[in-house]
Amino acid sequence: MNSVDLSKTEARKRAFAARKAVFGTGLDAAAQAHLRAALAEFGAVTVSGYLPIRTEIDPVPVMASLPGPVCVPVIPGAGQPLNFHLWTPETALVDGPFGAKVPAEGIAVTPRVLIVPMLAFDKRGYRLGYGGGFYDRTLARLRAAGPVTALGFAFDAQEAYDVPIDAYDQPLDGIVTEGGLRRF
Repeated sequence: MNSVDLSKTEARKRAFAARKAVFGTGLDAAAQAHLRAALAEFGAVTVSGYLPIRTEIDPVPVMASLPGPVCVPVIPGAGQPLNFHLWTPETALVDGPFGAKVPAEGIAVTPRVLIVPMLAFDKRGYRLGYGGGFYDRTLARLRAAGPVTALGFAFDAQEAYDVPIDAYDQPLDGIVTEGGLRRF
């Protein structure tokens, strides 16, 4: 394991603890209001959200209120970019990898805006995820094909001084927390 990988492992431990400490404290509502406002500028474009696992902040109420198509990520396999399948609040779900629910029927779509979960983020716009590199591969692929906006969604407590990064890490375009929207 190289020094960046070791740094990321230690940062993940700290980030899990910081997120867990604020999970369930009622901060979701303020963050959801800021997320709704941030997404309003995009109109009815296709937006990828996520169905939260563990102590992730919940974007589902915002996803359910969006005017355009909404999709959620689906992991096709290790080392691959994410796929995105159409989602509505009524969509039948099945168990997917890592404990996430995914649509039972896989109607593929391509998002223009992504709501991105994370463990930690920093002032440069980098995020720390679970270590699979799925969002980094996905953002690289989507950005190569055209304009896409990636908005991280987290609690303020998840901010780190500097997230350890390597050459493959993709920065976010903004981060939404209970404190508001920050653009990078």
